[in-house]
Amino acid sequence: MTDRLAIFGNPVQHSKSPQIYHRFAEQAGIDLTYERIEAPLDGFHEAFMAFRASGARGGNITAPFKLDAYAASTKRMREAEIAGACNTYKFVGDDILVQNTDGIGLVNDIQQNLNVPLEGKRILILGAGGAVRGCLAPFLDQKPGTLTIANRTLSRADDLAARFAGFGKIEAVGLDGLDGRRFDVVLNATSAALSGQSLALPASIFREAVLAYDLNYGKGKTPFLKSAEANSSARLADGVGMLAEQAVEAFAWWYGTRPDSRAVIEMLTVPLV
Repeated sequence: MTDRLAIFGNPVQHSKSPQIYHRFAEQAGIDLTYERIEAPLDGFHEAFMAFRASGARGGNITAPFKLDAYAASTKRMREAEIAGACNTYKFVGDDILVQNTDGIGLVNDIQQNLNVPLEGKRILILGAGGAVRGCLAPFLDQKPGTLTIANRTLSRADDLAARFAGFGKIEAVGLDGLDGRRFDVVLNATSAALSGQSLALPASIFREAVLAYDLNYGKGKTPFLKSAEANSSARLADGVGMLAEQAVEAFAWWYGTRPDSRAVIEMLTVPLV
């Protein structure tokens, strides 16, 4: 019997998930179909429940429905519970289970694929949206020296720092509070790259960085990465590895087997030029 899976989002036609999971299924010898479902902004619940009623197995959630799917769930895994949002779901009997694999996917890409350990590092994350929410606990689990969230709207960063204060040393600052600060790992989790916008960032944040990582992927060398390159010798990376690794975690959660991410990363990589 063919398993049916889908990703919900709006918009969602840009999603690479079908290519990723079909490749993983080939590795594992699993028969599945994976589709994109663009639910109406005010009609996620109805579309989600209709998919469940069709006998589907599970799938993924992307913007803007990560909170909606979380609210619709009956059981929440630790990572989803901590983040208050999910990117992965499965239907088991009468239950809707949700998980958040974004953070561990990012951590695995940085530490395993890029060989940059996070323990003791000064980490800066730019942005305070849903992607950051899902990443903070896995980052703090690695025991960094400091974890700083910087956002144009300081109150949003403050809210996240307060939410995760019990997991480790974390602070919030406005973008205008970064001048003179230095970090080992700098991550861009804002949406600036999607519109080609540049962030007004002080050069100091890159001076001692060993890694500059843009969570956006497939955009080549974004303004953020160009700024890092101009001001440091940091290694540059985009989010294609995170995309693949969070998918590995989701697939393992559904099927109990871990696919190899290397072929998917190679397939989706856009040169940083």
